Amino acid sequence: MKKIISIIGARPQFIKHAPVQLELQKYYNAITIHSGQHYDENMSKVFFDELNIPRPEYLFTSAGGKPHGEQTGVIMTEIERVCEIEKPDALLIYGDTNSTLAGALVAAKMEIPQIHIEAGLRSYNRSMPEEINRIVADEFAYLLFTPTDSCKENLRKEGIVHERIFLVGDVMCDIMEIIKPRVKRMVDYSYYFATIHRPYNTDDSSRLSDILLAFNSLDRKVIFSIHPRTVSKLRTFGLNTEDYQNIVFVPPSSYVESIGYQLFSEAIITDSGGIQKEAYMLHKKCITLRSETEWVETLGGGWNSILFDNIPSQLPEFIKKQPGEYIENLYGDGTAAQDIISIIRKYI
Repeated sequence: MKKIISIIGARPQFIKHAPVQLELQKYYNAITIHSGQHYDENMSKVFFDELNIPRPEYLFTSAGGKPHGEQTGVIMTEIERVCEIEKPDALLIYGDTNSTLAGALVAAKMEIPQIHIEAGLRSYNRSMPEEINRIVADEFAYLLFTPTDSCKENLRKEGIVHERIFLVGDVMCDIMEIIKPRVKRMVDYSYYFATIHRPYNTDDSSRLSDILLAFNSLDRKVIFSIHPRTVSKLRTFGLNTEDYQNIVFVPPSSYVESIGYQLFSEAIITDSGGIQKEAYMLHKKCITLRSETEWVETLGGGWNSILFDNIPSQLPEFIKKQPGEYIENLYGDGTAAQDIISIIRKYI
């Protein structure tokens, strides 16, 4: 069997990897590298248990918590070492993390065909590290799998035009279908669900304080699934969770729990890319605390709204707006992984 190594390192990649791995291992010696970019029991190990996919054959332990450049370099060194041992026929990467960038660069340097799932995504904000990672990954990819038409158009605008770009839908639709039967209501009261982790929302004490004050002023409880990085910032800035009686702070959830919180919420507040999509797939109103979004399709009908300035005064108004028309299967019909593997088999 030919050998394909998949590289994952952050929560959204574990989720995307699950349906792909289950399909990939039917036809290939499918090896997984966990880069260790994010390593927390509730943010990595639990996903492998919950999604019923094999544990990674390789787990790197020295990349977590480092600055971007150092982290990318450490992961590159480790990936190169594994590739020298395993001699894969292709490297498969997801999305836009430092693990994605490291995999793309190693594949290019070692002349290994690179497969990029979730290609063509663009925020057009190059101050985001993720934007640079996406651009580099797409530039060097041998096979590019886009989740939407707009992603394919983004590639065309950048001059990436060849016969190996494929519109397949989003693999997150696949995993949503797999886990939906296991989803249950987490609490018995009405609430909004929130996740906030991006540096521009958490690294400035006044902005983080404003966000918490906004949550605290809403008409329903806010269940805030709080990222370890955000917990650290609260301590640094002297912000006490007990001062915000309307916010229920919970640790990072497993995937099934996170979907449960979202499904039964009144609305979702986030700065996460993946949760914007999950909200749309679950027919939930989403408020995104960012100045832009890569997932522009979610803005249609007001299902997703961008809010960046004056959050305490505007969030209550934004969250009350009722969305309009909903487009079914906007991100596919739950068969993206099958389509991806079918195409890979023709080329690898």
